[in-house]
Amino acid sequence: MKGFKAKVRVAVVAFFAIAIGLAGLYGLLKPISNGCVMTYMYPTYIPISTPENVSSTKYGLYLYHEGWKKIDFVEHLKNLNGIPVLFIPGNGGSYKQVRSLGAESDRAYQNGPLDRDFYQDFPYLEEGEDADLTRNMLPNQYTSMLDWFAVDLEGEHSAMDGRILQEHSEYVVHAIHRILDQYKESQDARAKEGAALSGSLPKSVILVGHSMGGFVARAAVVHPRLRKSAVETILTLSSPHQSPPVALQPSLGQYYSHVNQEWRKGYEVQTSRSGRDIADPLLSHVVIVSISGGYNDYQARLTFKLNEVYKFEVRTKLESLDGIVPPSHGFMISSTAIKNVWLSMEHQVILWCNQLVVQVSHTLLSLVDTRTGKPFHDVRSRLAVFIKMLHSGIPQNIIPSRYSTLRQKSDQLHNGDRDVESEVFVGCVVDKLFNNLKLRTEAQALGVSGCPSNLKWSEDGLEKDLYIQTSTVTVLAMDGRRRWLDIHKLGADEENHFVFVTNLAPCSGVRLHLWPEKGTLASKLSMNNHVLEITSKMVHIPSRPAPRQIEPGSQTEQAPPSAFVWLGPQDLHGFRFLTISVAPRPTVSGRPPPATSMGVGQFFNPKNGEQVFPPHWLIHSSYLEKEITLKEDHPLAFNLTFSLSLGLLPISLSVKTTSCGIRKSEFPGLEPGDTEIGRVCRLRCFPPVALAWDSTSGLQVFPNLYSEIVTVDSSPALWTSSQESDKTAVLLLVDPHCSYKAAIGVSVTAGAGRFLLLYFSQICGLSVAVIFFALMRQAHAWEFDQPIPSLLSAVESNLRLPRPFFFLASMPPLFALLFSWLNSEALPPVISFIIVSMLCYIFANGAVILLISLSQLLFYIAGAAHVVTKRRWQAWEGNFCFQFLQWFSDLSSRFASTKVVRLMMVNSLLLVAFVAVVLACFFHPALGLFILFLYHILCCHGALSSHVQNEEIYESGDEGKRGSIQYDSRYEGDINMLFDGTVNCSSSPESTRSYSDRQLETFNHRHGLLILHLLAALMFVPSLVAWLQRIGTCQNFPRFLDSLLSTGVILHGICDSKPELNFFWFPIPGFPLWEIRLSFGYLLAGYFSFISAMALAPYMVFYPMAAIGVVSFTFRVMQRRNIKNGETYHGSRKHSHRH
Repeated sequence: MKGFKAKVRVAVVAFFAIAIGLAGLYGLLKPISNGCVMTYMYPTYIPISTPENVSSTKYGLYLYHEGWKKIDFVEHLKNLNGIPVLFIPGNGGSYKQVRSLGAESDRAYQNGPLDRDFYQDFPYLEEGEDADLTRNMLPNQYTSMLDWFAVDLEGEHSAMDGRILQEHSEYVVHAIHRILDQYKESQDARAKEGAALSGSLPKSVILVGHSMGGFVARAAVVHPRLRKSAVETILTLSSPHQSPPVALQPSLGQYYSHVNQEWRKGYEVQTSRSGRDIADPLLSHVVIVSISGGYNDYQARLTFKLNEVYKFEVRTKLESLDGIVPPSHGFMISSTAIKNVWLSMEHQVILWCNQLVVQVSHTLLSLVDTRTGKPFHDVRSRLAVFIKMLHSGIPQNIIPSRYSTLRQKSDQLHNGDRDVESEVFVGCVVDKLFNNLKLRTEAQALGVSGCPSNLKWSEDGLEKDLYIQTSTVTVLAMDGRRRWLDIHKLGADEENHFVFVTNLAPCSGVRLHLWPEKGTLASKLSMNNHVLEITSKMVHIPSRPAPRQIEPGSQTEQAPPSAFVWLGPQDLHGFRFLTISVAPRPTVSGRPPPATSMGVGQFFNPKNGEQVFPPHWLIHSSYLEKEITLKEDHPLAFNLTFSLSLGLLPISLSVKTTSCGIRKSEFPGLEPGDTEIGRVCRLRCFPPVALAWDSTSGLQVFPNLYSEIVTVDSSPALWTSSQESDKTAVLLLVDPHCSYKAAIGVSVTAGAGRFLLLYFSQICGLSVAVIFFALMRQAHAWEFDQPIPSLLSAVESNLRLPRPFFFLASMPPLFALLFSWLNSEALPPVISFIIVSMLCYIFANGAVILLISLSQLLFYIAGAAHVVTKRRWQAWEGNFCFQFLQWFSDLSSRFASTKVVRLMMVNSLLLVAFVAVVLACFFHPALGLFILFLYHILCCHGALSSHVQNEEIYESGDEGKRGSIQYDSRYEGDINMLFDGTVNCSSSPESTRSYSDRQLETFNHRHGLLILHLLAALMFVPSLVAWLQRIGTCQNFPRFLDSLLSTGVILHGICDSKPELNFFWFPIPGFPLWEIRLSFGYLLAGYFSFISAMALAPYMVFYPMAAIGVVSFTFRVMQRRNIKNGETYHGSRKHSHRH
């Protein structure tokens, strides 16, 4: 690599990779505070016997029992009569992880359902549904308990090896059958003892899978040996469904594709040739729900134990069910949007986070039909229970800018556009939230309240009414008054939206009504003038516990808001007045009253609170925070739209109270905004709340916001991303009576961490593409009879602007967009997709440059040390102190001169190929690839040592000796020089280059193959770790696909091992002058690897690698046959005359 510009270019790219890598690692390894409460239990695990005919005897099945008392296992199994639930652990997980779910399910069954609140529920039913489904499906008491089973999968790493994943799926099928048989055995045992039998046997098992256990559950459902209808409900926790989290092994990716394809077919209606339906879809009875942990849902573990060295992350994009399960049979929801949870949690925390575990336990218990004591058989009923129990009532389109988009997508769905992603289904259902008032107007007529009768207020008990004359209304205490707001007057001048934020509970603390005309009692209005109660439209948002007063009359910090309601013009249409009724303050003798009550409402124009942050603004804020000042009487709701997704560039958002109507004279010597003013303002202003919306993960709430890193679990700029995935909308609710200073800046470390998490698979595949492009440069130089450049120079030449870089970096994304357009698929955000793809490509180049530089440095150090050691060895010959070493050297030489060893040395390529292929086919592909890698190391070391030795001879001035050394084209392996140190010389005039230059070119060529095959071996390392964990147990042969592809890679390393073999050509029929050379093959391989990386399938890079190996092997066989037949078989080569 020559030239200052070239060195600067390489240094900049390497520095970019180092900076992003270090910042990302810092962001990922930084401790996370999730707010979860620990779950406690008294576990007992009862083993379930396994029949002798089961092949997987190393696995086990257990029944969980909660309680501290010792029990009789046999008697407990005999009384088994609940709802079977099977827990499947994930990658490296234990069956004992079922204890949190089992313990909370037992407590939930004993204590009964959760207390009902009167916040708005998620609208989950379409118009025209059956009457039974429109009722409240949640039971008043639970009729059947859950029997939790768990499979013991020996803690194997199923995320790293396809065969292990398949074996786990097969055992889960057996476990399901064994569980159903156990209930039959238990019933028969009770019948023999004369016990009365009640109820029917369970016909299905509910599957709950964590991490890879969720995918194992899905794989078991489509297994051909599973009994019909043995599984009808699946719940997955932080499970990757779209692709493997570590998509590096070909067989693992193939198995994922096979299972997902079977699921897609399972929901297709089977039709006859005439087009008539002949059978229901195979999976028409299966409902599946995927719960993700949100933006903290990743795991990074680095220990010194071999079986625990891995990095594993799961993202919401991988956990989505889009394209696999139709919206009518399942959905994905983030833990940040689950009712009563509202938290983002790490990959393992999702198993014991008490807030989530409790909600999941009650959800599963609610699936049981109180009439039959068994889970609902109807798919809609089960799906309705999941939606009602998990979804919060926060409308996904609460942010105004999102409303029209979802409306448009809803129209597309009703017009027959079935390719709209599942977000549309949820959007259509949520859309009902704003139409429910009109649909329910007839039902909620005169005197009808949305609150239960036992909480009904006496309207005569309300004290003097208040008539609000300003657009902002404030509630400072539970005063028992009703506040009247004139919609026509206060909602004029385009201020036709109303938002109300409060910490009062609906029905018991505050009620809202819409009135067509003014009145005091609803009973005095005519039958045609309906009063509509909209209390049930209040949406619950998370908040920390409200502070309590130390003594009556004392002032406390303002309690955070716990609910809000948003009314648009379509909701207020047809009504004249809006009333806010506040209950009287409860008085309890001897106890201080509750903390300061709060409610703030406002008529406003959403456009006044809108602010758009363009990409350049966000990039600039990464090193200089931007400040926004909100003066008093500002809008209560601010709609902040970020043009770049906060899933990629999380922002640090801090909101500081600067004033709240306090004059400077009240605090002499203090400036507004000082500590004392901030403390007093906290008593007057409610804590800000932020609601972030993302098209992938939905709504995420950030309560009590003073200083927070706002991020969403989005996957922007991917090939499968939607057009809206590169934007994030944030709704900021702030007290209009106070003024604030908001500071917004991009968090560099959090952004770097998200970059590594989101595009890790893509970077892996792009790194292989970078090596292919570098090998293309080297092959092109050899084909034109030019010196083979070093691998670092080849990589640098591909980074030159404009043509090489854009030709290699921008063409694959354009091909991907063209492919999506031709297949009528939704296009990703074009600009961000291309830019992020280029950034990933640059980062991959930087990582490869660092790897090349490090390996080259080590080789030069080893080569110099080899030459120095050899020279000193020759100088010390005959020294008495080294006679023993000389004797050992002579013994080694005699051993090396034996016939067997000489035969092995002469046929070193054949020996290496044989050993590598045997290890790859009968043990593990990584072992065979590492043998090839070691062979490359020895050859590189031999070539570079010869080069260093000849350079020293040249510098010593012995021109004759250097000139007499010429390259021998008949030489069959540089590795032999390591054994005898001799140099084969030739004075053939055919070679115009010196032996030293030839050895340097050999090193450059071998170095490229070494890096390529090192990456290939490293991609199999996770699978190798899982394989080593199973040593000592019954091992099977590797998967055929893995062995086949690794054999092709080995053939590539053997057949293209020398520069003079670094080309193959096949004349195209009809075009005898056209030849397909190896450089063109490397170019196609690089493009294929690039596109595979963008498709999040880096394991596909093995296909072009193996294809080149097979073609090269075929060409060598043909060449050898032609030589035996006396035919000349060579391609035309262009020569460049260099003087």
